[in-house]
Amino acid sequence: MVKRKTAIWIRKAHRYLGIFLGIQFLMWTISGLYFSWTDIDEIHGDQFRKEVIPVAYTNLDGLDSLSSKFEITTLELKTILNQPYYWINDSVLVHAVSGKIKPKITKDEALKIASGYMLESLKATSVDLITEVDKHHEYRGRKLPVYIINYDHPEGVKAYISVNDGVFQRVRHRSWRWFDFLWMTHTMDYEGRDNFNTLVLRAFSLLGLITVCSGFVLWYISSPTIRRFFKSK
Repeated sequence: MVKRKTAIWIRKAHRYLGIFLGIQFLMWTISGLYFSWTDIDEIHGDQFRKEVIPVAYTNLDGLDSLSSKFEITTLELKTILNQPYYWINDSVLVHAVSGKIKPKITKDEALKIASGYMLESLKATSVDLITEVDKHHEYRGRKLPVYIINYDHPEGVKAYISVNDGVFQRVRHRSWRWFDFLWMTHTMDYEGRDNFNTLVLRAFSLLGLITVCSGFVLWYISSPTIRRFFKSK
C-alpha cells in the first residue's frame, strides 16, 4: 500500500485543488443547469416577435439590367418595408422593380421595420445608432452600423436593425443577458465568450481531471476493503 507521507500529500493536494477549483466547478454546474432548464427559443426572444410570412414577388428587374450597372459578385433578394430590394455585393441596395439605388436606412425606417417583426404591445422608447461595439457587447460579431430600438418592457427588450441593408438582426432581453453571462463563465472565455480553446479553460479542465483522479486514489488507499484484500495476500 501507499506510504503514510504519500497518502497525506495526496489528501492535501486533493483538498487544496478542491478549494481552488470549487468556485469554477460551481459556476459550471449552475450554468449547465440554467442551459438545460431554459427554452432556447425564449432566450432568442421569440416571445417578443410576430410570425413573419415570406413575401412572393413578380415582375422584378432582371439580371441583365443589373449586370449593365454593376459587376455582380453576390446578390440577395430582401424585403424592406414590404418592398423588394436586391442586396448587391454586400454593399448596395437596389429596388428590384424600379432599379433605383436606396440610401441607407433611416431611424424612422428602422422603427417601421422593427414594428413589422415585434409584437404590437411593445412600445418603442428610443432609437440609437451604434457604429462599433466591444467584445462584451450583446450585439458583438454582427453587422455594423446598426440601430438599437429600445422598448418599454421590464426585461429591457431591444431590437437591432442593420443600417446598410435593413435586416432585422436580433432581439436582446434580460434572460438572454443572463444566458450570455453564464455562457462566459461556462466557456471561461472572458474576452469574447465563444472561444473553447483558452489557456484558462484548458488549465482548469486539466486540474479538474487531476482533482477527480486524486479523489479515486484517496478512496483506493483508504478503503478498508482494499486493505483487507492486501493483508490476505
